[in-house]
Amino acid sequence: MILHIKNMVCNRCKMVVKAELEKLGFNPISVELGEVSLSENISADDKINIAQKLSHFGFELLEDKKTQIAEQIKTTIINLVHYTREPLKINLSSYLSKHLNLEYSTLSSIFSEMENQTIEKYFIAQKIEKAKEMLTYGELTLSEIAFQLNYSSVAHLSSQFKKVTGLTPSAYKGETVDKRKTLDEI
Repeated sequence: MILHIKNMVCNRCKMVVKAELEKLGFNPISVELGEVSLSENISADDKINIAQKLSHFGFELLEDKKTQIAEQIKTTIINLVHYTREPLKINLSSYLSKHLNLEYSTLSSIFSEMENQTIEKYFIAQKIEKAKEMLTYGELTLSEIAFQLNYSSVAHLSSQFKKVTGLTPSAYKGETVDKRKTLDEI
């Protein structure tokens, strides 16, 4: 049985979900961002117990198919932007269609309906959040950050950065207040 879980955005989330399921007596086969595979089917009462336990940590069981697809899109984008080192060699729409086995028009329509924003805006927001993280660490130049985030130029990154944050990357780096968001807040 597969459970779809909202707000799983990092490896610590996976560890927490796995630990909580084990405390409830389940042995997950695999725990991935947004999805848990269990070897056995679970009852409605078990689902309620799991939902209540996970809600204490900010997670939510997803029952609706559209909500599941929107979460899968978000998870795929988060993985792509924050955890994949390889540059994207195809456009985002082809990548998502291939990865999720659905036409992009379907994915785009569902995502916009469920999240009240386009996939592209969400993707840009994730990339800018990653840029903010990299700027905060100060280990890379803006050129290196632009390259790692698959921007065509530093100017393109700077333009999107300012559009999203209201600051240039240099101004952001000089700010003393941390304006970063957690991945599930984006």
